[in-house]
Amino acid sequence: MFGIELPPWSAILDLANLILSSAVAIVAFSLLAYVFAYNVGSRVGRAFAALLACVLIVYTGDVLLYLADPEQTELWLRLQWLGIPFVPAAYFDLSDALLQTTNSISRRRTRLVNLSYGFSAVISLLALFTNLIVQGGSGGENLYYLDPGPLFPVFVIYFFIASGYGLYNTYRVRQRCLTPASRRRVTYLIVAFLAPGLGVFPYLILSGFTVDPSRAFVSLLTLIGNIGVAVMLVVMTYSIAYYGVLSPDRVVKRSLVVFLIRGPLLGILVVGALLTVPKVESILGLPRESFVLLTVVAMIVLLQLLIELAKPTVDKLIYSSDQQELMAIRELDRRLLTSSDLRQYLENALVALCDYLRVPGGFVAVVAGTEILVEAAAGPNEMINKLRQHDWRPILLKATEVGEDEDGPVSVRYNGYWAWPLRTRGRENALGLLGVVGRPGEEGPDESEQPVVAELVQRAETALEDRLLQQGVFMAVMEIMPDIERVQRWRSVVPYVGTSPLDQPAESDSIIYQPEFSKWVKDALSHYWGGPKLTDSPLLRLQVVNRAIEQEGGNTTKGLRSVLAHAIEDMRPEGQRQMTASEWLLYNILELKFIQGKPVREIANRLAMSESDLYRKQRVAIEQVAQKIIELESENGGDSGIVSPPSATLRQNVRRYGSISATDSTISDG
Repeated sequence: MFGIELPPWSAILDLANLILSSAVAIVAFSLLAYVFAYNVGSRVGRAFAALLACVLIVYTGDVLLYLADPEQTELWLRLQWLGIPFVPAAYFDLSDALLQTTNSISRRRTRLVNLSYGFSAVISLLALFTNLIVQGGSGGENLYYLDPGPLFPVFVIYFFIASGYGLYNTYRVRQRCLTPASRRRVTYLIVAFLAPGLGVFPYLILSGFTVDPSRAFVSLLTLIGNIGVAVMLVVMTYSIAYYGVLSPDRVVKRSLVVFLIRGPLLGILVVGALLTVPKVESILGLPRESFVLLTVVAMIVLLQLLIELAKPTVDKLIYSSDQQELMAIRELDRRLLTSSDLRQYLENALVALCDYLRVPGGFVAVVAGTEILVEAAAGPNEMINKLRQHDWRPILLKATEVGEDEDGPVSVRYNGYWAWPLRTRGRENALGLLGVVGRPGEEGPDESEQPVVAELVQRAETALEDRLLQQGVFMAVMEIMPDIERVQRWRSVVPYVGTSPLDQPAESDSIIYQPEFSKWVKDALSHYWGGPKLTDSPLLRLQVVNRAIEQEGGNTTKGLRSVLAHAIEDMRPEGQRQMTASEWLLYNILELKFIQGKPVREIANRLAMSESDLYRKQRVAIEQVAQKIIELESENGGDSGIVSPPSATLRQNVRRYGSISATDSTISDG
């Protein structure tokens, strides 16, 4: 590696150690990122992150030491002391944080933690810039180490006393645990506790190995140690991941397993490929760089494929007691139809029917209150536009009166169209109408064409009825989403006794965490165009509202109204507005009720639902507005947040319906 010819066994050990050192560095970095993403809110997570950072520095130095010029080895060996001295302090800090989770608070212990970090910083500076801790450099053939300085024994004593005290404190944590689950997790932590420290401690400074026969022994020990450190870091992360959150075991396990497979494992395989491909000019006639590139790309693609194939097995291991529920959720996700899915499905059925009957176009119209709206159409654009403008109520009435025969639905001819009523499974209610442009001079399809027509009509009926049922599922999910969001916020941080206020949920700092928040939003919406529930609303205490008030020249009513309008507009789906599409339902309710001030009965008719169903969905819509305001408040917590104005569509409606009185737009308590 450094220009010295090595025996084959030495080269293999050196390469294996290089790969494993890289693996430990990758694992440490990945787990550090994982902890920052999920556990940085707890002191336990931050202390463990400090330990991971120390391990990352040391093992990154090991990798660079393999690749560096021999003349620069002393520099890289000294740079590793940016992490080595802080390991015992991080151990001590982690153990103190763990004790605090069991309500063992000690100011003296906290002061000792701070002193240990300070002492570690002094040792680090001495090792970097003086010869008091370490000095010179020895070794060769990929086995380099610094010589001990006069104060090196002081560091050794400090390292093992602080680390040992941290281990003792962790044992005390286990003794104080009162539940089997917490005791089991701390047991895992104790087993893995010393591995990172033992992995980064500079043994070679003490050992004085300089003769060649010892190299194999040292390399073998290093190899075993690297494997142990990588595994124990994962075990420690699994134990630490539970601190500060209330997530169930399966969530933590799956999150960690998926992250390890997609992140560290992929990184290790790529590094392994880069290091193990022979350093020759060509492989199979290809330049080495091209072969390595192809190998890495193939490895990334194949690993993603293997991950997808392995998901069922991983889920079986993690969700062993919830297999039926998991399968039901997956099946629901696979079978649910969105409005776009339904439209495409119906369009495909229409295309197949038109091609089979040799006609230029067709449509599917659905019942929406007192109207019949074209849901899907096939054919030239001019024909589709004409179909959407047509009044299909007379033909639906005529088609439903005809009934059915034993061969299936009977078509009716009306103004040049063949049409079939679409009914529910019980055949008592009409869902809509399927029609095609009729062939000239014919009353309907031939008898030989009836079986195919009946099959396609039945498929359209099934899709429409399933979609109606699924809309109920969607609305049920939307109803519980605010509660789920609230539980997610609660489980994100566990308020341990003695935890810094910065680590606690800031539920008392903002009204968005108050149980009455949704009611305040509802009250403000009910007086959207003016009234005491708007002008005296507690929502005026929100930062995002105060910023909006400044933008409105100090007008509190306009400021709060602009925030409400922004939240409503955020719920507007993309594309052309449809009154009965499920994704438009909540926005339509809010816009019709509060912006336009329409009465409940008219809204229910336009949205094709009962008044009682409208009230239920109205509550869901208000909860969604509350959630949007919470998001706006979070986004505008800093100086850069500015409430963007509502869209042109909403401004137009505001101007159009701005004269509506507050009493006209009051929402029902239903």
